[in-house]
Amino acid sequence: MLDILLVIAILVFLIVVHELGHFIVAKIARIRVEEFGIGYPPRAFTFAKIGTTEYTLNWIPFGGFVRLFGDVGQAEHGKGSFVDANRGVQALVLVAGVAMNALAAWILFAGALHAGIPRVVDSATEDASARLIVANVVHGSPAEAAGIGPGDEILALEDSKGQHIDELTPEAFAEFVQARGGREVVATYLHQGATTSAMMVPAHAVIEDGAKPALGVAIVLVSSQPLPWGEALSKATATTANAFINTLKGLGSIALKALSGAPSLTDVMGPIGLVSVVGDAARTGIGEVFALAAVISVNLAIINILPIPALDGGRLAVLGVEAAMRRPAPKLILQLINAIGVGLIILLMITVTYQDIGRLIG
Repeated sequence: MLDILLVIAILVFLIVVHELGHFIVAKIARIRVEEFGIGYPPRAFTFAKIGTTEYTLNWIPFGGFVRLFGDVGQAEHGKGSFVDANRGVQALVLVAGVAMNALAAWILFAGALHAGIPRVVDSATEDASARLIVANVVHGSPAEAAGIGPGDEILALEDSKGQHIDELTPEAFAEFVQARGGREVVATYLHQGATTSAMMVPAHAVIEDGAKPALGVAIVLVSSQPLPWGEALSKATATTANAFINTLKGLGSIALKALSGAPSLTDVMGPIGLVSVVGDAARTGIGEVFALAAVISVNLAIINILPIPALDGGRLAVLGVEAAMRRPAPKLILQLINAIGVGLIILLMITVTYQDIGRLIG
């Protein structure tokens, strides 16, 4: 139950942050904001009414919304109307939600790094307790045959003569392996919480640079040491950028599969699937919860900027078409496009929810 409440809290927070972006820019642009709602109607009660804006709490607790005077398709005109505003201003209002999600992701990643989450470091001097972690395993390599997988922690490495690496660093690991081509080495590692050992023989042609013997593992030094706020904010910039890049690559992969005639949503997760993921993160620590919330915020930003009808990206696309035509799009067409977009989103949510339930049952 607590895991479900935590998922709802994260989603509500991130969606309200998104809507806050629309709200702030609309206020700056003197567009009339009629309602800022937490949750979705029906309305539970009104917190306050300040100027022309009502601040409300609604019964369906899965997000929030901003209701603008003269929003797209409403044909309301006059002072403070959204549709009467310059198209550049309209675009800024729409983009502001995505920008706020990006900002939220950066702050959440900084909070995660400040609380302490696993991160790659250059050397053990940054943190004496840093761990040697397997980042990747080459298919068909000695390491894969031995059962070593990504995420495993290397605890020790020695040869048949009892010689071992004195310092657990990627450089020392590579040098030890390269000096023992064709000779047995034994790695002791932590796999899914259990300590185990495996015998392997470093070989040539395991990796692209086959001139040197290798086991077929990419090794990184990982630290969970909390960072001061200044350093956390600095490192969060690169972390946020990488999250956007990786998410875009994932969406690109899904799109390519769909275009090739093999659509798959197996890697997509909905709110039900998030329950177990968020629960695991919560049991690991608050830093992991912050990091997961940051990743969700990145996903919200990217999805909202895609040219999907009814979402910010779709509305931006309509603005672009209107600018090219030099006139507003017909109200009926806008309503039809939004209805199609909402229908597609509902269909996607049903499909993803079905998959989430299947994973839980499985």
